[in-house]
Amino acid sequence: MVKSMQAAMDSCVAKTAMSGVMGFALGGAFGLFMSSVALKMSYDTPLSPQGQQMASLPLREQLRRGFRDMGSRSYSSAKNFGKVGAIFAGTECCIESYRAKSDLSNSIAAGCITGGVLAAPAGPQAAAFGCAGFAAFSAAIDAFMHRQTD
Repeated sequence: MVKSMQAAMDSCVAKTAMSGVMGFALGGAFGLFMSSVALKMSYDTPLSPQGQQMASLPLREQLRRGFRDMGSRSYSSAKNFGKVGAIFAGTECCIESYRAKSDLSNSIAAGCITGGVLAAPAGPQAAAFGCAGFAAFSAAIDAFMHRQTD
């Protein structure tokens, strides 16, 4: 039983799915926190027209709209984190399986592919910058996580 579970977790499909689910959960929590401290809500000040309209509503309706806004922001963040996690983990696992090595190059290549894919709809220049930025970030994180402590 344990060996079959371990074998399943060694597959790229399972790693991709797990990273997507965990990214979704983390993104949801992060989005919930960020939406609660956001300053750019449509009703953040009673001096704006939206704020005056919101202030005229009953408290129950104000809370309902506020929680709905928090929920939509949290869900949006969760989807983005899940997508990034799944793309990166799946790409890194495929590269690692192909190369049969586990080193810094895998993270850099996976970061480049992930950044490029995520930025591709904005054009080739954005894809190149996304590739370089995500690769550099992946290299920094991987180097930090795998450094030798003396």
